[in-house]
Amino acid sequence: MNFTIENKGDVSNEFLKRGIKDFKGACDFISKLPYKRNRNKKSLLCVFEDKAGTCSTKHSTLRKLALENDRNDIKLILGIFKMDAEYTKKIENTLNEYGLEYIPEAHNYLKIVNEYYDFTNPNSQYSDLEDKILEESEIEYNEIYEEKIKTHKLFFEKWIQDKPQFDLEKIWEVREKCIFDLQN
Repeated sequence: MNFTIENKGDVSNEFLKRGIKDFKGACDFISKLPYKRNRNKKSLLCVFEDKAGTCSTKHSTLRKLALENDRNDIKLILGIFKMDAEYTKKIENTLNEYGLEYIPEAHNYLKIVNEYYDFTNPNSQYSDLEDKILEESEIEYNEIYEEKIKTHKLFFEKWIQDKPQFDLEKIWEVREKCIFDLQN
């Protein structure tokens, strides 16, 4: 899975400026950045500018790095999974407040050949959510903003059909509260 980073684009250049010369080093660097929403998710360099990122911005950066270095075998995956208190205690109070066992959450990670990798933080493991995956698809680094949100909301529309206490706006508010809980 490792390769030497060549100065073939903006993302590659940002890693090289930091003395990071290979993909494994880039993955390590990305995983150690704090989990925080980026100010401008549409900027390819937002994780460097903010010195932080989410699963989306961190993994899209690694996907773009791979593409700049002619490594199309490193795929960006969008998974919708059951985010529950077992996965993260930080959202337990919010889930209880709204009477939910879990909330479907969109998560990004990488697939290299037939192996999955999660670099959201140093302790992230795909195996932590593998049994909770509800839906999975491949996306591109420039689809983490609009396409990811669209896919997530379409999933919610189906999921709330048997939950009359929620409309799309309300369940999205609950989801936002859970994301806020994760950042604190």
